Amino acid sequence: MSNPQSPQPNPTTAERQASKQDTHFNRARASLRQTLSWYSHVRRQPQLAKDTELQSAMQKQLDVLSGNLAKLDQSMIRIAAFGLVSRGKSAVLNALLGQKILQTGPINGVTQWPRSVRWMPNPEGKVQVELIDTPGLDEIDGQVRAQMARDVAHQSDLILFVVAGDITRTEYKALSELRKTRKPLILVFNKIDLYPEQDRQAIYQQLQQLAAGEKEKGRVGEGEMPSTSNTPSLMPNAPFPMPNALSPDDIVMVAAEPMPLPVRIEWPDGRITNEWETPPPQVEELQQKILNILNREGRSLLALNALIQARDAQANIASKTLDSRQKAAEDLIWEFAKYKALAVAVNPFAFLDLLGGMVADLALIRSLARLYGLPMTGYEAGKLWKTILLSAGGLLLSEMGSSLVLGISKSAGAAAGAAGDGGGITAYAGAAVAQASLAGYGAYTVGHAAQVYLEQGCTWGPMGSDTIIQDILNQVEPNTVIDRLRQELSMKS
Repeated sequence: MSNPQSPQPNPTTAERQASKQDTHFNRARASLRQTLSWYSHVRRQPQLAKDTELQSAMQKQLDVLSGNLAKLDQSMIRIAAFGLVSRGKSAVLNALLGQKILQTGPINGVTQWPRSVRWMPNPEGKVQVELIDTPGLDEIDGQVRAQMARDVAHQSDLILFVVAGDITRTEYKALSELRKTRKPLILVFNKIDLYPEQDRQAIYQQLQQLAAGEKEKGRVGEGEMPSTSNTPSLMPNAPFPMPNALSPDDIVMVAAEPMPLPVRIEWPDGRITNEWETPPPQVEELQQKILNILNREGRSLLALNALIQARDAQANIASKTLDSRQKAAEDLIWEFAKYKALAVAVNPFAFLDLLGGMVADLALIRSLARLYGLPMTGYEAGKLWKTILLSAGGLLLSEMGSSLVLGISKSAGAAAGAAGDGGGITAYAGAAVAQASLAGYGAYTVGHAAQVYLEQGCTWGPMGSDTIIQDILNQVEPNTVIDRLRQELSMKS
């Protein structure tokens, strides 16, 4: 007789997190593949094949989608370092790598172009890491390079913003711009070896207060670093509190390239010499924070960023397509409005008016989507129709109620007219005209509302990027970088 199977142990927190990350990752990859397949089919449609301008714009966005799918297929997380010149961005990345690969030096602007290096912090992990070094955001005559650095931020999954003391106004402006990319950010306080312990802790506390949103208590001059005396400046030169999505826990202190220290050496023969010795980098705290993010939410973060870019790419495609199809769409809406009004007017049965009106609205939504060459299933059309009804503030619902009342009156008039009552025919005609007007106006309203939603990109449905983004945001663990971005991402979803 076989022994009964022992009960399976409950999954650990780490196992649950890993399973959830795998689900987010796989759904994101499936969503991007579906989107690319759809638009590849759409581009071959005759009405779009002749529009070279639209084809070019669509190809640019398809390249964005393909690039993000490739990132998912490779499980590649990009971590980009930003900051002003001479803050030690390259040195921080070298310290993480454990070897000096990226060029550093005392001259401002050593890094002229973005450069990427593979990093293997955890050989057994499920993600690969690419570290990206960028030019200083304040280089003289470096607007092109600065814009290039900002473009890198949009392709990154995690941002390291490197400072070397109190934040200046220029740094705050650069940091605020980077926050607009909706990417998690770690504020790296570098060169802590240059400050006495008391000053170092004071600056660190000030950065925490700023990140927590406390109001400024004082100022330093533009570009001025705090004194290394025992009385450092009391507050960074920032005009407003730090962006809300940054937590004090996301501030770390490092010494990526410590200054050499004098060392007194006593030799066996009695000689005493003084030499300079460079201490090892102090980046353990930063390395551990990055590893925690990668292990706890790396794949979910990668999926989320890919979906956000996919959603934006689809919205850009939809916007370009709407511009090229505006007149045809207006004619289509009017045509549906007229036929819907006529059908409602001649139909004597009230319940069929509502059913037929709903079918006509759904057909209009799907016809608009086909006109624009955008993906729209029957499920998505029904969901959009419900959204339009609710977002109309009850206007369309009240019109449907009025139409039902008129439909009942029209049915009663038709019945009376069939029995030979002349007044019934008059009542039928009056109700039919009024109901037809409401039906036509409702179709016109639904059509234009559908245009607005289509312009945002067709990202609905079980595999739509919007749907999966919201699922990820609803399932994130507390006290994670995605959790701290949840409110900002939800507002822009």
